[in-house]
Amino acid sequence: MIHVSQLRTQLERTFSPLACECNITGDHSLTIKLYHPVSGQVDLVVSALNLAMLQTPESVAALIEELRYELESNSLQRPDPVV
Repeated sequence: MIHVSQLRTQLERTFSPLACECNITGDHSLTIKLYHPVSGQVDLVVSALNLAMLQTPESVAALIEELRYELESNSLQRPDPVV
């Protein structure tokens, strides 16, 4: 299983210039927040991810692709995306 700090670093590299917060809840699920570090504007929050499912590089890559899709879908709805 990937460490949360490694996942955060990988997400920040992938979605730069966005920052990332990864938090584990009491039920061992993961919440990921992608946001602009200067303004604090949140672009995406995904909750209740099963941390046990992130055991392989392939599963992490699949998560990144899903986050990318969700982020692109959200930015299409915003009239003036901040990048």
